[in-house]
Amino acid sequence: MDLRIFTEPQQGASYDDLLRVAKATEAAGYDAFFRSDHYLKMGSADGLPGPTDAWITLAGLARETSRIRLGTLVTAATFRHPGPLAISVAQVDQMSGGRVEFGFGSGWYDAEHEAYGLTLPPMKERFDRYAEQLEIVTGLWKTPVGSTYSFSGRHYTLTDSPGLPKPAQSPAPPVIIGGSGKKRTPALAARFADEFNLPFADQDTAAAQFARVEAAAQEIGRDPKEILRSVALVVGVGRSDEEVARRASVIGREVDELRANGLAGSPAEVVDRIGQWREKTGITRVYLQLLDLSDLDQLDLIAAEVAPQLD
Repeated sequence: MDLRIFTEPQQGASYDDLLRVAKATEAAGYDAFFRSDHYLKMGSADGLPGPTDAWITLAGLARETSRIRLGTLVTAATFRHPGPLAISVAQVDQMSGGRVEFGFGSGWYDAEHEAYGLTLPPMKERFDRYAEQLEIVTGLWKTPVGSTYSFSGRHYTLTDSPGLPKPAQSPAPPVIIGGSGKKRTPALAARFADEFNLPFADQDTAAAQFARVEAAAQEIGRDPKEILRSVALVVGVGRSDEEVARRASVIGREVDELRANGLAGSPAEVVDRIGQWREKTGITRVYLQLLDLSDLDQLDLIAAEVAPQLD
């Protein structure tokens, strides 16, 4: 079971804050450090000092870390044109020595689009654009050096692109797709995903969606086992009930709700909960949503007392 740290810096974090968490993530032995791709805070957080860009952040972390995987849950297709996006991700993959993973979604948060002058098309068009972008980004990466890549879709046209630069990973960084759509999402995952992630879902919902992805893969003749299963869950782990309650309070959650919908409680409780998830859904990876980025003690506690029991 891989444990990865997942952060939401739009809620309030500087690059230095993220660097501190990423270095602690690496030192504690976690598999990866991931961040969201958002430009506006959510809920009651103040969002100060303001947003940081996902791929600029990961480029910096690529040079400041040496082992952990780096990626997004998830890059928004509405933020960037697929051609320049393929260049950015490939460059960060080179900068990291081949440690990037590309989580990619269609975009959804209307308020941040309005706040920064970004277009958020209606759902059908948005998903159509997302599907074309998936094909373009992966197509550019996988085009052999010396050959060219062209694409003619409804929303994007590329003509004789050299498809450069190439990522360090060949043929491409792993692609992570997620979401709860019942038809098009599983179909896209079957075609493009190396990993399918469900964030903040319950076990029954997750199991049903993983089954849809499996069926979609079988339908196109792909081995479903090629698509790793993962979930993202908020954490609130403590050595005592008082410590759990304090951590829940800091992130504005009730302990009982956090236990029901996330990974909260003692290390033993969380180990048991992850075991239930694995048995019910077949996951082999968990993204631990760490909302209090100043709480490196919790990060160390999970690494010391939860992770060793999951082997």
